[in-house]
Amino acid sequence: MSIRYAHTNIVARDWKRLTDFYIKVFDCRPKPPERNQSGAWLEKGTGVANAALQGMHLTLPGHGAEGPTLEIYQYREVIDSDKPRPNSKGLGHLAFEVDNVYEILEKALKLGATKIGEISENMVKGVGTIQFIYIYDPEDNIIELQSWS
Repeated sequence: MSIRYAHTNIVARDWKRLTDFYIKVFDCRPKPPERNQSGAWLEKGTGVANAALQGMHLTLPGHGAEGPTLEIYQYREVIDSDKPRPNSKGLGHLAFEVDNVYEILEKALKLGATKIGEISENMVKGVGTIQFIYIYDPEDNIIELQSWS
C-alpha cells in the first residue's frame, strides 16, 4: 500500500485575493491548471448540492513541484462560519518556518493579515529555541510563523 500526503484545502470567499496573499507572503507558486469545476461528480464526492468551485493549487516553499500543495477554492455558495480560535476543535493552523518572523509578519500585515498573539520565544529541550506568532490570513485562517535556532 502506498500513501502520500497530497494537499491542504482552504475554502475562500475570494480565492484570487487569498491565493495572491500566499504567493506574496510565503513564496508559494501557482500549480496549473486553474480549476473551474462543477457537476454531478463533484456533488457526489463533496456531498454539497449544486457544488461548483473555482480555484488553484499552490506549491509550498521548501517542496518541489511534486510536493504537497495548498489548494485554495471558492465555492459558488460559501457558508460563513465563526472565526476560528487557536484552541478550536478541528484543524488548527498552517505553519510556515521562516528565517525572520518579524520580517514575514510585517509583510503579512501589509497584505491583510492580523495578529492573534504577539511574537514569543521559548527553548525546547533537545530541539532548540523557537520564536513564533499566530496570525489570521485575510480570510481568518490561522497561520503560525515560526523560526528555530
